[in-house]
Amino acid sequence: MTLAAATIAVCSFTAPLEANAANGCGGASWYALTSKTASGERMNPSNLTAAHRSLRFGTKVKVTNARNGKAVVVRINDRGPFIKGRVLDLSKAAAKEVGMINSGTAKICYEVMASN
Repeated sequence: MTLAAATIAVCSFTAPLEANAANGCGGASWYALTSKTASGERMNPSNLTAAHRSLRFGTKVKVTNARNGKAVVVRINDRGPFIKGRVLDLSKAAAKEVGMINSGTAKICYEVMASN
């Protein structure tokens, strides 16, 4: 079984998106602003960071693109996304790593690796 197939088998997109805030599946988008994040640091599109509605700042999260199986570990440093069905907003660098720059959005699954 491929990583993408295993990810899809573990994460059902029909389940509630955030039943467990430590792990989940849903939509993701990316952004490349340079304004301040909710954590107070300046957003750097070249860093592997992401926004999540409730995970603590500094939490490391493994994000896997359900379509292609590509994964990246990001650090939560912002709040969002604020669009229904989306669970993460990734930095441009993180989006590039999981292969979603051109599409702009992707179905992903995420898993908390370490929390501050």
